[in-house]
Amino acid sequence: MVNSFASSVTARNTVIVHRQLSRGHDVEVVETNRRGHATRFAHDAARRGIDVVIGYGGDGTLNEVATGIAGTDAALGVLPGGSTNVFARTLGMPNDPVAAVDHLVLGLDAGDLRSIGLGRVNGRFFCFHTGVGYDAAVVRDVERRGALKRWFGHPLFMYSALATWARGYDRGRPHFSLDAGDGRRIDDGYFAVVLNTNPYTFLGNRPLDLVPGATLDQPFAVVAFRSMRAGVIVRGLGSALRGGGVTPNEHLASWDGVHHLVLEHDEAFPYQVDGDYLGTATRLTFDHVPDAVRLVHPGTPTGS
Repeated sequence: MVNSFASSVTARNTVIVHRQLSRGHDVEVVETNRRGHATRFAHDAARRGIDVVIGYGGDGTLNEVATGIAGTDAALGVLPGGSTNVFARTLGMPNDPVAAVDHLVLGLDAGDLRSIGLGRVNGRFFCFHTGVGYDAAVVRDVERRGALKRWFGHPLFMYSALATWARGYDRGRPHFSLDAGDGRRIDDGYFAVVLNTNPYTFLGNRPLDLVPGATLDQPFAVVAFRSMRAGVIVRGLGSALRGGGVTPNEHLASWDGVHHLVLEHDEAFPYQVDGDYLGTATRLTFDHVPDAVRLVHPGTPTGS
């Protein structure tokens, strides 16, 4: 599945990727052009008995492909084509699709397929995280400027983060409660991230490691900010940028081993899934789904 609108997808790159994949495999290229296309096409491919469905685009395209094939016999292949490509880089792939395809081909040739767990929120699967509250409000602001995202990437995210902080998000009162159903509960959440793996994202080449121990073969990790004061946010994210993860305190909760989670409030709050803004909700129900999909594990070319 190719999202030709993604930041790093070009006609030249697509030709090179297709040529590399076709050397030892039968390849069918399908282009997506609107939200939901990749899920429908991926599900149809799985139904037709296609062995591997590759998501070539940004993290949103990959999310749709994973959603379409979860629970089927089709395996998931990953090629970075967006501006950040969190999931592909989590797997150790280069951010350049032309370089990354060599890693994917090695995994395909070796038949290195490994089952991984996915998250699910209100029925929607996610590969690496769901952001709730401020994080989602930032993504919403970026998507309003979608035409600029291809060209400005990370600077646009930084601008939206500052603009949302200044005037686009209520920092004066909590937006939701969180309940893991095992005695862990807080009632004053302002901003939360439910992690299926780590890092949360990348700032340029630097990973933002909220919970370094979060991996694809374990239940969720959850980070929840209980205050939107600048000092709380800066200290929490600063520690994550240094690679040590966040440090829990009275203003910041960090849970691991979470199988089930409910976030709710009387008033709707925004949320995003794998970098795609999905709107607002008054209740989000999360479940960890072990062995949800088989992943083509990328290899490492000699000399890399």
